[in-house]
Amino acid sequence: MTPTPHIGAQKDQVAKKVLMAGDPLRAKFVAENWLKNPVLYNEVRGMLGYTGEYNGQMVSVQGHGMGIPSIGIYSYELFTFYDVDVIIRFGTCGAMDPNIKVGTIIIADSATTDSNYGYQFNLPEGYKATASPELVEKAEQVAKELGYDYIKGCVFSSDVFYDESGKQKAMWVNDGVLAVEMEAHALYTNAFAKGKKALTILTVSDNLTTGEEMPSEQRQLGLKRMIDVALGI
Repeated sequence: MTPTPHIGAQKDQVAKKVLMAGDPLRAKFVAENWLKNPVLYNEVRGMLGYTGEYNGQMVSVQGHGMGIPSIGIYSYELFTFYDVDVIIRFGTCGAMDPNIKVGTIIIADSATTDSNYGYQFNLPEGYKATASPELVEKAEQVAKELGYDYIKGCVFSSDVFYDESGKQKAMWVNDGVLAVEMEAHALYTNAFAKGKKALTILTVSDNLTTGEEMPSEQRQLGLKRMIDVALGI
């Protein structure tokens, strides 16, 4: 079924490997600055998607929006209807460990959540979704080769950006969560359900424990490092 309700591309317009970003303009930036001869294949709902060449390999980069429901739709359609084999999401996160500095890369080998997204797959409450081990291993290898500081571990995919209860922060710390973001768990769950491969690579934009925030001039560098690792896998 292509095009789908959310992706206006024919099946052969999307590569087998897709990088995904929450912000569609970030996807556009990556396509225009890293890929050779990028071609726009989607602009439905403003969620831009491009396919181009990187080191002789066809790669797509696609926006996914914010939160588990949004990435759940886009990654499901890519895996199911476009036969995508690998999705690597890149984005920012808030660190919980006070020792993690802003700008650090986090390779999310697993993700917990407060979302009920896994219910459709009969997954138990509290299910820890995991990234594809071979992608985690390769990401570590690439980061080391490039000399980029990184940490590997579990992240929390929250359904809430503004938590007025104040309860979640303590829960995250007690669970040994490195950082908080909003999408990895759904991506990993879809990959598991469809027999595909997935990974999330994050840059720490702020530390929710110490209050440290990444200066605006460092954000571009953080993005570059994430993309270098994602494309090097």
